[in-house]
Amino acid sequence: MFNVARVLTLSFLALAMFIYPQEVLSSAAEGLTLWWRFVLPALLPFFILSELLMTSGFVHFLGVLLESFMRPVFRLPGKAAFVVAMGYTSGFPMGAVLTARLRNDGEITREEGERLLAFTNNPSPGFMFGAVASGMLGKPSLGILLAGSVYLANLIVGFLFRFYRVTSVSQQSSSFPSFRRAWQEMKNAQNRDRRTFGQVLGDAIKQSTNTVLMVAGFMAFFAVILRLLNLWHITFLLASLSHHIIQIIPVSVFQALFNGIFEMTLGCQEAIQALFLLDQQVALLALLMGWGGLSVFAQVAGLISGTDLRFSSFLIARTLHAIIALGLSQVFLMIAKVPTSNQLVQISETPVFFWNTWHLSSLVFMGCLSILAVLALVRVRHS
Repeated sequence: MFNVARVLTLSFLALAMFIYPQEVLSSAAEGLTLWWRFVLPALLPFFILSELLMTSGFVHFLGVLLESFMRPVFRLPGKAAFVVAMGYTSGFPMGAVLTARLRNDGEITREEGERLLAFTNNPSPGFMFGAVASGMLGKPSLGILLAGSVYLANLIVGFLFRFYRVTSVSQQSSSFPSFRRAWQEMKNAQNRDRRTFGQVLGDAIKQSTNTVLMVAGFMAFFAVILRLLNLWHITFLLASLSHHIIQIIPVSVFQALFNGIFEMTLGCQEAIQALFLLDQQVALLALLMGWGGLSVFAQVAGLISGTDLRFSSFLIARTLHAIIALGLSQVFLMIAKVPTSNQLVQISETPVFFWNTWHLSSLVFMGCLSILAVLALVRVRHS
């Protein structure tokens, strides 16, 4: 029955693409434009860098030093700290890529992989600061508030997931962290990989390019689906039905919400157009960025399909992340005392260039590595 429904759905989708060729072309082009401007510069360099760091044994080095920190806080091995740093730096779907890699290499268990997958997927800092705060809202200063809400909410989700599928057998590290042991682990990892640096670099570029091209395909495909849903007024009908149930929320807000559930970027754009009060705009933006969109869900599902990781944990985590990010955004607005009443925010047409995305991602990356280095030094000093 499921296979028949899938065939009928795909056949109907193919027919719709033949009926609306111009809309399919323009929506796919819009999705690829977003990929070219924001995703490619934010992801590809860090994909390559992460592959090189993993093959160099840096993950094993970091794992020894941060084992005694990651276990009590997140119930994860020290190697997971590298995934956290890269996931918070580069945005979707870096966390899923590296989690799947660690699981396939046998570095983490199934439950640890699902815990790690739950809180290492965020929008990129370039998207939050550049595309949303500066480009859509026209208020670059709100980038800190939005990013803080999203990042802190995800850390809270990670702490909550330490209670996810806890086994009776504790896997706490039995030895104290030391630079000597960490260095030896890194050397052992390097000795196990017999490839030359040229081979390692070539494989890293090849694999990273394939992954980022897969992301482009997902973005273009879901942009087409969302355009067709809007042409058939399906999202408008869902919004109207929701408005009849909760009449205090306008139809336009529900439509922005449903569009954001499918694709985050379009939902963020419509959220700003549908709402006039800044606190409401920030609330819906934080909710949508915490959720991520079904396009991201499909990317993550595709990346972990070669592992035994369950997708249900990721779905639960995204729901929690969206709700917590919304709440934190309102708390931060009150603390920052940003005016929110009777404030009409215009959308800026200022383009966001490659430098903005790369610069912000680099700053976040260096900040994450600095925090990890400080934590490692503190753990070694107190051992």
